[in-house]
Amino acid sequence: MEMEREMGKQMKTQETVPEKEPVKIKICGLTCLRDVECVNEAKPDFCGFVINVPGRRRSISVEQLRTLVRALSSEIVPVGVFLDAPVAMVKEVLAEGLVRTAQLHGREDEAYIRELKAQGDYTIIKAFREDTLQNAQGSGADYVLLDHAGGGTGETFDWALAKQVKRPFFLAGGIGPDNLAEALAVVRPWAVDMSTKVETDGHKDREKILAAVRAVRAYNADGCAAL
Repeated sequence: MEMEREMGKQMKTQETVPEKEPVKIKICGLTCLRDVECVNEAKPDFCGFVINVPGRRRSISVEQLRTLVRALSSEIVPVGVFLDAPVAMVKEVLAEGLVRTAQLHGREDEAYIRELKAQGDYTIIKAFREDTLQNAQGSGADYVLLDHAGGGTGETFDWALAKQVKRPFFLAGGIGPDNLAEALAVVRPWAVDMSTKVETDGHKDREKILAAVRAVRAYNADGCAAL
């Protein structure tokens, strides 16, 4: 919990990405204890849980979230991922202490963000797809995430578009061990967010997760990604 608070402070106080700031890592879409075991071994900075999103194969219930968070290493910050959820539901999850970081991946507006932030010292990440990146700079969220227009499809977008965002951001959308080197060299995000590209046949792949985390750690140590 202390690590999560400290990470939140970093996210809220930075306005630009210092050249030598280590790139953070988020593995998203965990659904079972096996996935948690994989990230506990790999030690990314964040992991994401998609909560109560009908029709999404990675969606889990709040009860499942309780089980998975209990098994998660205290070194990893859990993130609740919501898609146009009733604000009351998000507030309940935050108030229970299951997560202290909420990622909003739908059409949540500034009033929605303000209501969550008024509830307590929580970190809010707002996702923007490639066709709405012009709105990312002025978002009242503590952090922004840049994604492909499809969201969760494993497809990349034109990374040149990210240059218009002059604040630290998570880069998502089709990132994995096969293209991490290029993503880090071209975009230099504050964090990379990976899901589909660290899966095999729709399930989180231990070896791919380990390879992706190693690549980012190598980049942080040496200034380039070693795959």
